[in-house]
Amino acid sequence: MTERPVSLIPPPTGYIDWLLELKIRIHSAQQRASLAVNRELVLLYWQIGRDILERQSREGWGAKVIERLAYDLRIAFPDMKGFSPRNLKYMRSFAQAWPEAEFVQAVLAQLPWYHQIALLDKLTDSEARHWYAAKAIEHNWSRNVLVMQIETHARARFGQAITNFEQRLPAPLSDLARESLKDPYRFDFLGLHDDAQERAVEQALVQHVTQFLLELGAGFAFVGRQVLLNVGGDEFFIDLLFYHLKLRCYVVIELKGGKFKPEHLGQLGFYLTAVDRQVKSEHDNPTIGLLLCKSKNKVVAEYALGDKTQPMGIAEYKLLESLPAELQTGLPSIEQIERELAALSDEISEED
Repeated sequence: MTERPVSLIPPPTGYIDWLLELKIRIHSAQQRASLAVNRELVLLYWQIGRDILERQSREGWGAKVIERLAYDLRIAFPDMKGFSPRNLKYMRSFAQAWPEAEFVQAVLAQLPWYHQIALLDKLTDSEARHWYAAKAIEHNWSRNVLVMQIETHARARFGQAITNFEQRLPAPLSDLARESLKDPYRFDFLGLHDDAQERAVEQALVQHVTQFLLELGAGFAFVGRQVLLNVGGDEFFIDLLFYHLKLRCYVVIELKGGKFKPEHLGQLGFYLTAVDRQVKSEHDNPTIGLLLCKSKNKVVAEYALGDKTQPMGIAEYKLLESLPAELQTGLPSIEQIERELAALSDEISEED
């Protein structure tokens, strides 16, 4: 009699739950091992960079010593990548940018090496590097997301929306809510020009919801577009509805294609009331409203929020500026940019 394949043998009672637990433990162990390897690699690179700095300063060695060191290390460790002259120069810059060993060990070692290179290449200000490094760790940004956040000046935009959160939400919820909003929001990824109508922007945001969520920031979960609310038999539609996992509340986003007007907040407030009464649970915090407009008068926005009892924020959004046709034809396509980036990545890999 042929034995049945092991996959067809019924497992004993409790086996499935035990297997699931083992999978979780193995996955956690793999993650810890990967983090440990990364930590040791980053610390090693920092120590090599520090040694290069110290010896060049003390012994008067010139730049050529890096090429000699790269050659000798490759001979000694032929199976180990990362000892190219270019990478050794990054190690030196890394140690120069972060001279405090304690900070490197406690904080920076949590980030992969290519994150460190991005911080060195894209930023010259120490305070800005600290901020982006902390956010990358907090939100688990990939290197590409980190670069995108730097290039779109996320640090200068977080917490800049005009809000009434301080007056309408309890601390520390008010601070967290304020830091969760930006101004302006950058929607360059939509490929729409500044004359696009609000409905076209709304539709494009849903079609590119992954990039939209990255621009909104950590914690936002997409619920729906044109969400139906039935109030007294009349139908109303919310432009965009999100749930914020850290704030534990719904976030209503309304898009306005022109300049901000005080009456816009009346409509937004109505939607907040409807969501609070019909959608949110007793465990959720009060719903927050975000009005996104193409432009705003800051003083008018502050006045308009002054007497509102519901938590609201006002921010601008930016699309691509219209360019003359002769300039548009000279711009690289997305596909060309992706090819250039892939080629650069291959070049770095081969050099290492």
